[in-house]
Formats: sequence, C-alpha cells, structure tokens
Amino acid sequence: MKNGRVTIGAMYGVIGLFMIYIFWMFLLNGVEHAPMVKGKMEDQNFSVSTWKWFFYPHILLGTISLAIGPFQLTKLSQKKRHLHKLLGKVYAVAIFINILMVPYLTLSATGGKGSTIAFLILDLFWLWTTSMGVLKAAQRKILAHKEWILRSYAITWVFVTFRVVMVPLLIFLDKSLAFPLAVYLGIGINLLFIEWRNRKNKRVRKDGDIKSIHPIV
Repeated sequence: MKNGRVTIGAMYGVIGLFMIYIFWMFLLNGVEHAPMVKGKMEDQNFSVSTWKWFFYPHILLGTISLAIGPFQLTKLSQKKRHLHKLLGKVYAVAIFINILMVPYLTLSATGGKGSTIAFLILDLFWLWTTSMGVLKAAQRKILAHKEWILRSYAITWVFVTFRVVMVPLLIFLDKSLAFPLAVYLGIGINLLFIEWRNRKNKRVRKDGDIKSIHPIV
C-alpha cells in the first residue's frame, strides 16, 4: 500500500512538472514565442491564429486525461463507483475530442512528414485502446476493461514520455529524426511496461473474479 501511494504521488509529481513546463513554454509569454512555434511560423502557409484553436484544447484535454488516470487506480476511486464511472466518462470524452484535434496539428508537426506520420500513428493507437476500454466497460467485462484502459493511459502518458526521450535524441539527431523516433519510443516503452504489468496481474489472479482486481492504493 505504501509503495502504491508513492507510485501515485510520483505520477502526480511528474504531471505537475509537465503542467509547469506547458505553462512556461506555451502560456507565460504567449505561444508565438515558444521555440517550437517560431519554427512553424517560418512557413508562410502556417496560421498561428488557427493553430491556437486546436493546440490549446489539445493540451488542456491531454492534461485532464493525464490527471484523471492515477486517481482511477486508487481504492478511493474504485470504492466510489459513481465517481469512478463519471471520471471514466470524462477521461474517454476528453480523449475522443482530442483525437479529432490531432490530425490538423500533425500537418505542421515539427520534424516534417516523419513526425506527421508518427503522431497520426499515435492518434490511431489512442483511438484503438480507448475505444476498446470503453467497449469492454459497456460489455461489463471488467478485467478486459481495466487492461485496455491501462493501455489507453499508457498512450496518454506518451505526452510525457515523448518529451523526456526527445531531449537526449535532439543532442545527436536532427529534428526530422528525433521527433518521430521519440514518438515511437514513447509508444513502445509505455505499452511494453503496461503489457508486463497486465501479464503480472494475470499470474496473480486465479479465478478472474472482479474481486481479484487490486487498486494501487
């Protein structure tokens, strides 16, 4: 239980740092002054005013999805079923709306066509895993629902992993390689971890009963 609390606390600590980064990079001085956006503005076809209408909801909805995830793993959330279902719906709706934002944003993705393709693949993974999680919940297949929602959250966590992995890659690689590679590594690292966790849970469970699902805290 103590380790679980530490894990949840660490996750929220990382999410807090992520929010500070987003605020400092894109909101404090205006998005036009962010280095990433300055590079886009060199393209005469790029409209920063239109881009903002997609980017701001994208980061807001992404942050909401990130923040909901750890709480849903707690005993408190799973005891309060109505709250758990409500937050689950907010999580899914936030992602489904966000999925619609991504294709436009990828058109001007830093790193060129390689990044565009990588982010679209990420978007498809997001749609697939979240849709399966929602479907399994609707079918009342709780164990399968949990496995797929964990996969969905692993893709949501690419918001963070991508930026962590990208920093060392940019030291050695050009943006056209570093950005898409960081996306693929983020997807791979996060999903491999979740698959390891799901397999570990299956070994612990003996009868597949809903009672065998243990929250982190």
